[in-house]
Amino acid sequence: MNRTPCVRETATKTSAERPKSVADRIVDLVAEHTDHVFGVGGANIEDLYDALQRSAVPITGIVAKHEFGAATMADGYARTTNRLGVVAATSGGGALNLVAALGESFDSRVPVLALVGQPPLTLEGRGAFQDTAGGAGRIDAQRLFGAVARCCVKLTRAGDVTAAVRQAIDAAMAGGPAVLLLPKDIQTQPVPDDDAVPRTDRTHERSEPAAREAALALVASAARDGCTVIIAGPEVSRADARAELLAAAKALRAAVAVTPDAKDAFPNDHPLFAGIAGTMGHPRVAELIDAAALCVLVGTPMPVLARTGLEGALRNCPHVLHVGADPAFVRTHVSLRGPLGPWLLELAAAGEVGDPPGWERLDSAPALRVPPTSGPGVRYRDAVEAISASLTPGTDVVVDAGNTGAAAVHYLTVPAGGRSVIALGMGGMGYAFGAGIGSALGRGRRTFVIAGDGAYFMHGHEVHTAIEQHAPVTFVVFNNNAHAMCVTREQLYYSGDYTYNRFGPARIGAAVAAMFPRLPAYSTDTRERLVAALDETRAATGPVFLEILCDPDEVPPFAPFLKELTA
Repeated sequence: MNRTPCVRETATKTSAERPKSVADRIVDLVAEHTDHVFGVGGANIEDLYDALQRSAVPITGIVAKHEFGAATMADGYARTTNRLGVVAATSGGGALNLVAALGESFDSRVPVLALVGQPPLTLEGRGAFQDTAGGAGRIDAQRLFGAVARCCVKLTRAGDVTAAVRQAIDAAMAGGPAVLLLPKDIQTQPVPDDDAVPRTDRTHERSEPAAREAALALVASAARDGCTVIIAGPEVSRADARAELLAAAKALRAAVAVTPDAKDAFPNDHPLFAGIAGTMGHPRVAELIDAAALCVLVGTPMPVLARTGLEGALRNCPHVLHVGADPAFVRTHVSLRGPLGPWLLELAAAGEVGDPPGWERLDSAPALRVPPTSGPGVRYRDAVEAISASLTPGTDVVVDAGNTGAAAVHYLTVPAGGRSVIALGMGGMGYAFGAGIGSALGRGRRTFVIAGDGAYFMHGHEVHTAIEQHAPVTFVVFNNNAHAMCVTREQLYYSGDYTYNRFGPARIGAAVAAMFPRLPAYSTDTRERLVAALDETRAATGPVFLEILCDPDEVPPFAPFLKELTA
């Protein structure tokens, strides 16, 4: 006998009838600044994901494999789109997994907003699971995240939601990240009618008129009496001031070098491009500064990785001008604070004094000379140059730190219109996998992720997230079965007769191909096979995975290592 199933009738309210909850309001507010929310679900953040699902505004929720991966997706999205990156995570271990990635965003001033679920306020201090309210010997989430965020706000009243979200977004956009702690019971409450808060314009600190006049006088003097060198950093791209930098370089006929984390700040094929500054850079940069009357540091405080090898030249340079958000770590004669774009246009105007005695065209920067190696696989330079030759205009590149990162920074040419990202703030391994996915989804264009096998073992399974989202990412993993930079350090700085950093062999390409049968996955051990794989996957619309077998004993183009070898 057929039996009709029992159906429980419920009065389901439509979205139009349902009052707006705090979670709904949060989604509406962040949607003004982003079209993606990256995260990992869990009990104390599920109301936010529910609000994303029913939202009428165009915003997409993405679930990653790990909160670090989700936060790096938000970071990579923010860096290449110049919009707000948003990550969502639940309480407890999920929240704590954000810390390393937020540390990178903090050190690199990337605008990321973290929406972090918390146990209900009613259970704080009463044995709540994952209680981080700080009482009764518990972790204090506000103190914890306050150390890796420009702003950490805990929402304790539904009526404060708009003010709290806007405060956090403003802090992030001024040089994030920011963290908003969201107790579960507050997320579900209706938003009061009096919640509206007027939007305020962010103001930017700007230097005093005396500093401006001194800076313009330096530029005008150099334009009359000598040559100018510009060293550009990542703040140029974050401020979307690449066009203004190009205008200033042309007006001053200045040679332009870029820091390792700012390869996309200036066209790599421009006649005035001087190469990379610092540990992964080109020795010619120091020679150019030695010959200059003025060195302009734009969008970089010149940390160690950017200034290695340039210290003497910068000390001896007659005039050093710094333009940027953070104070410089080197001696400067004048420093300017405020938005980069307008400053660069003012400097360009000051330098237009007829026919400045700058450079017309620079030869290609000579590469660092690395010792030969006879080990297995593809050489770093051969591999990176093959990748570089395959990149079409507009392709973005996200690079992990380590030997692979040094090779990519030194040898790779960023294609016209493409963005280049490397996480040198905290240098967390595995950053590139999530960041590349965030960039690809945000920009809607092919992104190459270049990383090592050690980074893959940490966070490479975000490849699965790319497959689920059909993200246009080409993952390139250099596999030398080692933490190769650490192997090199063991050999150069210690006895070298031991190692903690060589791995047993792993067939990463074959493993990925077996896990994901529809993913184009290749393992290559010669440049010719790598070129063939790049050609075969050129028309792919979704993710691609390329393993490159290489030598763990090859020394990368990294100045401190090469100096040690020749000492």
